[in-house]
Amino acid sequence: MSSTPTQTLSHPGLSTPSRGHVPLVDHQNEPSVAPGDIAVGVVIGRASEYFDFFVYGIASVLVFPSLFFPFVGRLEGTLLAFALFAAAFVVRPAGTLIGMQIQRRFGRSTKLTVALFLLGSSTAVMALLPSYEQAGTMAIVLLALCRLGQGLAMGGSWDGLPSLLAMNAPKGRRGWYAMLGQLGAPLGFLIACSLFAYLWNGLTTVDFLTWGWRYPFFAAFAINVVALFARLRLVVTHEYEQELQARELEPCNVADLVGLQGPNLFIGAFAPLASYALFHIVTIFPLSWILLYSQQNIGSFLSLQIVGAMLAGAAMLLSGILADRIGRRRTLGLLAGLIAAFSLFVPLLLNGGKPGQDLFVLIGFALLGLSYGQAAGTVTSNFLPRFRYTGAALTADLAWLIGAAFAPLVALGLSARFGLVSVTVYLLSAAACTLLALRFNRMMRDSGE
Repeated sequence: MSSTPTQTLSHPGLSTPSRGHVPLVDHQNEPSVAPGDIAVGVVIGRASEYFDFFVYGIASVLVFPSLFFPFVGRLEGTLLAFALFAAAFVVRPAGTLIGMQIQRRFGRSTKLTVALFLLGSSTAVMALLPSYEQAGTMAIVLLALCRLGQGLAMGGSWDGLPSLLAMNAPKGRRGWYAMLGQLGAPLGFLIACSLFAYLWNGLTTVDFLTWGWRYPFFAAFAINVVALFARLRLVVTHEYEQELQARELEPCNVADLVGLQGPNLFIGAFAPLASYALFHIVTIFPLSWILLYSQQNIGSFLSLQIVGAMLAGAAMLLSGILADRIGRRRTLGLLAGLIAAFSLFVPLLLNGGKPGQDLFVLIGFALLGLSYGQAAGTVTSNFLPRFRYTGAALTADLAWLIGAAFAPLVALGLSARFGLVSVTVYLLSAAACTLLALRFNRMMRDSGE
């Protein structure tokens, strides 16, 4: 890093560090860029991405089985919709690699613009799709293409700001600042679920399935435009670009990454697996189970999930405090144990009528907030600096693919056939993977590898 003193931001709309406002620190502990500025961009950007994905996830239960898979039963139609849901996570690593190639040739801001435009467009186009009755198999093909577009865009939208926020956090506050980037998840779910709850409760079933469900998909494009500008106002400024380069948060050669840091890539993918597995088990899966196997009112259940999202957001704030006191890895291990314990009660709760189902949602969202708040980049520091940018992106992609992508499909499919104990086994296996990965990570650190 240059020995020239780092200047404060002068870009319009970005605040400069002020009295009482703790600035980010560079390698020499000199004032650089304010953590609050990065946090705003990260939260808005992530919220828009999660909103797009949750809109699709909720529609996979409430809409797509009827409109795109009417030729099979409701259960089979939901499973087919969940299969398309998983497709986005399968192509997400490819989107990351394509995005990094764009960044090398045209710059970070161009990559981000392309990715968010693709994400918003893919989601908005879904609102215009014909149903199976109108276009036959072509309707399913178009839906699948839009979903693949979402996945590629999510991979390509990695900007390195969460890593920058965590790495430059004030001493003893890394858990808190790492948590801020995760707040986009409950916020995105809150907005998506609120829109669907409003439309579901305010429209007849015919109106909802004819045109009402399309509004959240239209809203996605506008939300992504706002998110794009919120993030571009950061990454295009000289100060932020200089900071990203100083931290070596630039794309690296993937072959070198795998060859030299393969074990860290593996550990990074499995360490947060319990949290990623729980992610869709408490957001998307229970909605499908309630619709198919419960008498509970869907509108009321969506309202409960809105409360759950708020609870998850509050729990995330607590996770930041907890992680700064006992360490991020220890927090992740502790929560993996709690998720394992929670999994043992899943059959009892979901088969326990409305009280049990409501308790499942509230406890599940609380655990999700506590664990997911520290799930991103917990072992990213294992990577050598020049591998950290690409390593953080790919470990997240792999964690989503292994832990979360097929969770609704597997949980619903196996539960319908073998009972809800299947969800218990799924969560227990994910928790075991987290604990083993953290143990392996500790052994590597103790051996000095």
